[in-house]
Amino acid sequence: MAPAPPPCLHDVVDIAALLVELYDRVPPLAAAAVDGLDRDTLARPPAPGANTIAWLVWHLTRVQDDHVADAFGGTQVWTDEGWAERLDLPLPRDATGYGAGPEDVLAVRAPADLLLGYHDAVHARTASLVAGVGADDLARVVDEAWDPPVTLAVRLVSVIEDDLQHAGQAAYVRGLLLRD
Repeated sequence: MAPAPPPCLHDVVDIAALLVELYDRVPPLAAAAVDGLDRDTLARPPAPGANTIAWLVWHLTRVQDDHVADAFGGTQVWTDEGWAERLDLPLPRDATGYGAGPEDVLAVRAPADLLLGYHDAVHARTASLVAGVGADDLARVVDEAWDPPVTLAVRLVSVIEDDLQHAGQAAYVRGLLLRD
């Protein structure tokens, strides 16, 4: 007699709860990276040409905002809720930090409360969107510009991977700046 097939992913895991759990891990990391730092420290690179804490937290938030909004066919918190105006960065309005050079990194100067306010608003929207995702949604193609086309599963995983990496980098930069 043949062994029983393995259970389907949706039989084992509540996909929405898993996604919310993953995305819930980013805000405390972002908050810890900026905690107690002034605007100048947040914008100080640990070495010439390196990323700053402000840029890393802004960038991870912009990528999440842009990519998740696109994946769900929605609009971005950046423009919808006035964060582009509040942060008032000297960058193109649609900039996410992808392909940014050192001068773009240094242009991201903002206080911790604004960086975290924007991040919290994006996280709230993301959490509400992913809370409705089921296993059957994961195979939906959200970006046909790639070969193979990008599914919702791949997009959500790539965003959380990028966010967690940049949050870790921000923590590392903090450690470098405060080591003295």
